[in-house]
Amino acid sequence: MKISRKLRKILIITLSALLLIIVTITLIASNFLASYALDKNSKYALIPSNVNGLSGALQEGSWFYEHAEDVYIENSDGIKLHAYLIENNSEYNNGNFMMVFHGYKSCASDMAFYAEQFYDMGYSVLLPDARAHGQSEGRYIGMGWPERKDNLLWINEIIKLNSKAKIGLFGVSMGGATVINLAGEALPEQVVLAIEDCGYSSVYEQFSVQMKSIFNLPAFPLLDIASLVAYAKSGVNLLEADCTKQAAKIKVPTLFIHGSEDKFVPYEMLDKLYNAANCKKEKLVIEGAGHAGSSSRNPQLYWTTVVRFIENAMV
Repeated sequence: MKISRKLRKILIITLSALLLIIVTITLIASNFLASYALDKNSKYALIPSNVNGLSGALQEGSWFYEHAEDVYIENSDGIKLHAYLIENNSEYNNGNFMMVFHGYKSCASDMAFYAEQFYDMGYSVLLPDARAHGQSEGRYIGMGWPERKDNLLWINEIIKLNSKAKIGLFGVSMGGATVINLAGEALPEQVVLAIEDCGYSSVYEQFSVQMKSIFNLPAFPLLDIASLVAYAKSGVNLLEADCTKQAAKIKVPTLFIHGSEDKFVPYEMLDKLYNAANCKKEKLVIEGAGHAGSSSRNPQLYWTTVVRFIENAMV
């Protein structure tokens, strides 16, 4: 059957219009996803803040604010970054530091519980607010990827305070991913250990899980386009943000922690990270713990393991 020229023209116009509509909808949806997940001004979150293992709002006059000092630096992008410095002046001060990293859409002061634990062990503590979090500037969240370079600057600040101090890295959720990404870089010799609690294997895989859970949508092609949109807006290429590849480059002893019932950052991601690591490593699984809930689910096992691991690595 021969199609007339007029009918062929109508078909071409119709198909072109449909294609244009599909492309437009895809771009709008991808732009929404990029803003939804990464714009700090968005009221939404791909990982709800109530599963970040937070200890609740702190009151003025609490232990944290009595000990914490505000410190600031500026990164190469001209973003002013904030952190809390808690210098250990107790009789148990061992001269060493722990750096503590918070989770997605959280802030440094939310990690006060962990800071106090490390302080009581004798460590000074530095708690950075990630870019676009807390008192740090920046609009777009980097999911622990550009923060690895920001945190190299914070490490240098500790070394300026005490060049002989040994430094440990500790983070939960996005903070755990931050630890992996940072530890995979070339680190000063003062950094001697890393502890990540429920970090994700890659940003793409983590967002894929949440897209399926929240929107019941496949990652491709929306997430791929959303990543390009995010790159255009923030200059951060989240498709590069692969914690598994960074884990393979870690040189310092590393402890990987995950709750067996974690659904937000799936438990299965633990083995991807652990198996990729070629450093001296340990794995701690807290049975029955949900996302960022390991330290509260079984505090004795959690802290006994963490303390032993740190003491062995700090020698």
